Amino acid sequence: MKGCEPPHSAALRAAAPQRDGASLGGGPAAVPPPSDDHPGGPDVPARCQMFMAFDYGLKRTGVASGNRITRTATPQATIAAEGDARFAQIAARLKEWQPDALVVGVPFHPDGAPHENTARAQKFARQLRGRHGLPVFEMDERYSTTEAHSLGAKDADAASACIILEQFLRSLP
Repeated sequence: MKGCEPPHSAALRAAAPQRDGASLGGGPAAVPPPSDDHPGGPDVPARCQMFMAFDYGLKRTGVASGNRITRTATPQATIAAEGDARFAQIAARLKEWQPDALVVGVPFHPDGAPHENTARAQKFARQLRGRHGLPVFEMDERYSTTEAHSLGAKDADAASACIILEQFLRSLP
């Protein structure tokens, strides 16, 4: 559903924190941290109930699905594909699950500085929005893979996507 785009998402992108001159928004609606302006986290309309999250990697992309009511996520099979093959598999998942919005984990260095994978994940988020017309929210994913490994995940990519989505869902008012 395209109606889940926050009414002021352009303002969110414009107000996204700057790191080394690059906006975190980069096109998709950025998820601001809780603040006085957004005390409960991101501004996601209540009609957005079903979400699909992605932990982007060059060769593998972790996938999870979840919903706002239970604020829980379930890992899905990781997509082991690149380029158009990756997007074909994503399209099939979106058709099957029909989420209202998407969440993409965006990695940063521990100090919050961006690195080469930060830009790659943001580009992936923009591509998802352009290809599928769904709202896309970016979520800081620092340490999600480390957490997935520490929990003994057999598929760390899918587990990371699940962690990213559950963090996002918990941040919703």
